Amino acid sequence: MTTLITVLRSGGRYDATWVERLARGVRRHAPAFDRILCLTDLPLAVAGVERVPLRHGWPAWWAKMEAFRPGLAEGTTLLCDLDTVFTGPADALAEPGLAAMEDYFHRGRLSSALLRWHGDELAGLYAAFAAEPERWMAAGSCGPVPNAVHGDQVVIDYLLRRDGLRPAFVQQLYPDLLDFYDPRRAEHGPVVIFIGDAKPDTAAGPVHAAWAGA
Repeated sequence: MTTLITVLRSGGRYDATWVERLARGVRRHAPAFDRILCLTDLPLAVAGVERVPLRHGWPAWWAKMEAFRPGLAEGTTLLCDLDTVFTGPADALAEPGLAAMEDYFHRGRLSSALLRWHGDELAGLYAAFAAEPERWMAAGSCGPVPNAVHGDQVVIDYLLRRDGLRPAFVQQLYPDLLDFYDPRRAEHGPVVIFIGDAKPDTAAGPVHAAWAGA
């Protein structure tokens, strides 16, 4: 059983539309995923997506730490950000093996935009965070890091390093799979990643069309 997990926390710019569009792209371009789960605190109803209630009131991106809750999925599991756009074949993301996207700005550090594991392999991340959420959400809790913003991926990277777990980087495993959105060119893919202020709803050309389902 292969599962893709995404997280929708209320209070931001994302809503059910983003879940529906991500799910459509996954079904079209990464059909190797048997299930799509959305962890959310909203009354979500999207065809083909299983709604799983968030248990905690962790704000903003910290809600993503619930993706590591034990028992959510069996087999290969992929955490995928809602602003990811699929434009071409991406079944490679459903292959087994601990892996993560390498941070665009900080080489050698992971990004939680795409993070893959097996079953409860990373349940320790949830256990550690849930035991002391205020501690981990505080800037500086992970010591000196290159990131200017203290967020979930800083904590994930720190905890994995502490436990001796080093995910392979997706860019190295599949050199032609990820593509970072650049408004200066039209064609992108097969998996389009957005960084900074750029988002699919403000993108142009074929990327926006793929996101919108054209």
